[in-house]
Amino acid sequence: MTPILLLGAGRMGGAIIDGWRQTGAVSISDIIIRDPNVTAEFAGAQVNPDSDALKSAKTVILAVKPQLWRGVAEEVSGLLAEDAVIVSIVAGVSSQGLSQAFGGRTIARVMPTTAVAVAKGTVSVFAADPEARALAHKLFDPIAATVDLSDENLMHAATAVSGSAPAYLYALVEALEGAGVSQGLSPEAAADLARSTIVGAAALMGASDTPPAELRRQVTSPNGTTQAALDVLFGENGLPRLMSHAVAAAVKRSRELG
Repeated sequence: MTPILLLGAGRMGGAIIDGWRQTGAVSISDIIIRDPNVTAEFAGAQVNPDSDALKSAKTVILAVKPQLWRGVAEEVSGLLAEDAVIVSIVAGVSSQGLSQAFGGRTIARVMPTTAVAVAKGTVSVFAADPEARALAHKLFDPIAATVDLSDENLMHAATAVSGSAPAYLYALVEALEGAGVSQGLSPEAAADLARSTIVGAAALMGASDTPPAELRRQVTSPNGTTQAALDVLFGENGLPRLMSHAVAAAVKRSRELG
């Protein structure tokens, strides 16, 4: 599995390294980073070494923006070992396209969330090759809940439901803060209340196997304040329909990026 070459050490690449450092799953000395714009400190890793160093990588994690991946592949493909496995976290780009760009090398596709930084991530995994799938699990099981997908086409939905979903949650908290301010709370009080409540509710859900619908019912009194709010959220043009449209838009964009 090691050394691991990380192509791109931005927010997601850095989050993966943070998770590995926290859990000890991968030693920082086994990581090679190639990123001309690297700004974070990765003491102990090889950062932008000579091209000859790339030949030693057993695993290559492609962690660049979708608009940049092909140029990066063209730049490094000829410098890699023939048996290096490519693990891509780039949204929308197919295994076939990746394999062609990387000289026919074995491909695993994963879609992580940034919570891998604190070993609380979620990762969708697709690999036609069983050994590549097992490698993806070795990399991410220590820092995430991993979900195998049987069909690569499902990566678009997994990206929309999981990979992009942290932003949905942050947007919800942001909107909740604004609603609190509109009802007279100070910005500081609204922020503290919204953030801590959502964090606590998520922790409770994570500690239980109870379905979210049942957790919702448990905190909703008939004809109470929560029910009044839910009547709005579950109205004709409410949250279920809005979320369906949002996920569909994310799926559409994922297909376009491919």
